[in-house]
Amino acid sequence: MTKCHLRIQITHWIARRLPVPIACEFSFDSGDPLAVTLIFDSEGEYPVRWVFARDLLTEGLTARSGHGDVELWPLHCEGRRSLWIQVGNASTGRTALFEMPAQPVAQWLAGCYDLVPRGREMADVDWDRLTQLIQ
Repeated sequence: MTKCHLRIQITHWIARRLPVPIACEFSFDSGDPLAVTLIFDSEGEYPVRWVFARDLLTEGLTARSGHGDVELWPLHCEGRRSLWIQVGNASTGRTALFEMPAQPVAQWLAGCYDLVPRGREMADVDWDRLTQLIQ
């Protein structure tokens, strides 16, 4: 198994005018090639971990994607490309909103696709072994 990590500073938007900088960490493990993990406040006392589809992150870099617990969208403003991520339960109003620079995320994600190319995520699955485990 091969892993790929990215640590960056992002902005947690507590309120419309209250940005709070925090550290976060993206990780990818070739043993679970369909998913990425994002840890918010990775250096804090109470880090929060979200796991979601790698393809969802890919789509979110170019267009609004996701619904429900994880939503992503790009924003281009004043020559700066950002990726916005909202996590939580929108129906209850309990969500958190984050902004991060899109370029390092896109570069990291390209490295993840170098490890496990799109369409090859299930190529190394031992289907016979999985079938035996089910029986």
